[in-house]
Amino acid sequence: MFVLLILHWRMKRHVRRHTNGFLGVMMTADWRRRTLLNVSLWSDPGSIYSMGQVSRHVATARLPSRLGVRTDGAVYPCAGDWRRVLFATGRLTRPPVYDAER
Repeated sequence: MFVLLILHWRMKRHVRRHTNGFLGVMMTADWRRRTLLNVSLWSDPGSIYSMGQVSRHVATARLPSRLGVRTDGAVYPCAGDWRRVLFATGRLTRPPVYDAER
């Protein structure tokens, strides 16, 4: 797990430089369960595909399977204002990452 944490830390810089729409990332470790959780934020769902432009990321993403590490992934688009999502208030607002040019 320590190796994967170091790789993740080093990869952030390359992703930030070579992708479009990347806002930030955070990784947390649950050492007891031997689990890493990585959450990245993007300006829009389509910008996630720019990760394919980061050749170092593509090569590094193959490492966990070589080490016998199981990985999963999911994409969750913005569901709206938190009050609407959690309490069904019916209040609609624009996404938190809003591009006025669109």
